[in-house]
Amino acid sequence: MSRKSWHLSRRTFLRGAGVAVTMPYLHGMEQAVKDSVKLGTIAPPRRLAYVYFPNGASSPPMDNAEAMEWSWLPIGPGADYRFSNVSKPLEKHRENVSFLGGLSHPRSRQLLGHLAGDTWLTAGDLRGDRYLNNESVDQVAARSLKKHTRIPSLVLSTDGGVGYKSRLSTLSFDPTGRPIPSEHRQRAIFERYFSEGAGTTAERRESLARGRKIVDLVLEDSKRLRRQLGGEDQEKMDEYLSSLNRVEEQVRRNEAWLDVPLKPFSAENIQLDPNPRTVPKDYLRATFDLMVLAFQTDLTRVASYMMAREDGMGFGDSFPKIALGMKKSHHTISHETNWKEWGTFDRWYMEQFTYFIDRLKEVTDEHGSVLDRTLVMYGSCCSTTHNARNLPLALVGGKDMGVQHGRYERYGEEVPMSNLLLSTLHAAGVRDESFSDSTGPIPGLVS
Repeated sequence: MSRKSWHLSRRTFLRGAGVAVTMPYLHGMEQAVKDSVKLGTIAPPRRLAYVYFPNGASSPPMDNAEAMEWSWLPIGPGADYRFSNVSKPLEKHRENVSFLGGLSHPRSRQLLGHLAGDTWLTAGDLRGDRYLNNESVDQVAARSLKKHTRIPSLVLSTDGGVGYKSRLSTLSFDPTGRPIPSEHRQRAIFERYFSEGAGTTAERRESLARGRKIVDLVLEDSKRLRRQLGGEDQEKMDEYLSSLNRVEEQVRRNEAWLDVPLKPFSAENIQLDPNPRTVPKDYLRATFDLMVLAFQTDLTRVASYMMAREDGMGFGDSFPKIALGMKKSHHTISHETNWKEWGTFDRWYMEQFTYFIDRLKEVTDEHGSVLDRTLVMYGSCCSTTHNARNLPLALVGGKDMGVQHGRYERYGEEVPMSNLLLSTLHAAGVRDESFSDSTGPIPGLVS
């Protein structure tokens, strides 16, 4: 196949001053993609993301109609379910959403709720004195899908690192059941994965002090490349560079927060002392933007993101105060039955998650909307604070992965949550026969 001057490689980079920036798909890459398809070296991607919030969710009694308006799960099962005040932000994506109630991990049902968080993606057995966790579902997927991408998976959180038993700051576990440290410093993530050769963080800080951003460093190369592109590709590259620029600017703002040390604390209740100019919404959304970029550029096809830690630990416990002006911390709210107050904060988290879904829907690659080939699981390890049953769970996206959406299904406890995790693997093309204590995929969820 002859190569025209305007044909581009799918792995084209923008370069400048020692920086190489990964490019999204452009129409000018179409011939390279077609050639790869003919050779059998490329297949449409299947992606998985697992997004977690702590401390359970607003789960009022079903016989309290007024309180049920603030339920995390929708109102009324089946295809005619109604979005509650909490889930309302996702309503615009109704055709791409499924809610699942009644699921839990049998071996975690008697655990203190915060400890159950360690098993959300593993279904491990943490009963008794021994810590016998399993490999997490995202890492099972990553082992199968890593052959297609530069990195196997992104393991992300708001606090970073590992934490400790029952108060972990990661969702992901290796094949031996050991926790995998999560990344949270967005500058380091951005430079490590999206700008090869950008130097150390210290070197980049010096560059930033001179007002130079990664987008600035590759601008000349982008101008050169732009002359080879058609009008639609020019617009798409401008949009991509704007997105990179927006993420980097937000990362710069967030660095001020992460560099501020915490006040003295006890292990019972860590309090965040944030920079007052920092908005938690923007911090969470910057991480979601990084995940979108990772999927858009096919950096990875698997990601996990823990939006905050359990039991009042870390940055996230102060989000209600900082973001909404509430007087209570998240953990305190979750120990009470003021369903409207709890639901109001749950809705705030839902709004940040919906931003992620919005971005996945808007961004395209050679196969269309990134959301159509990305399945996202969103939820928590408890229904209420220490009740590790009837978990709040939603699946979003993956229309072109065979996922059948449009219902709120409630299951009995004879159906382990591992069946849902196995179904997400099947949607990603990982056709394992079982995962942990699963009894089979959930019927009708993935074709």
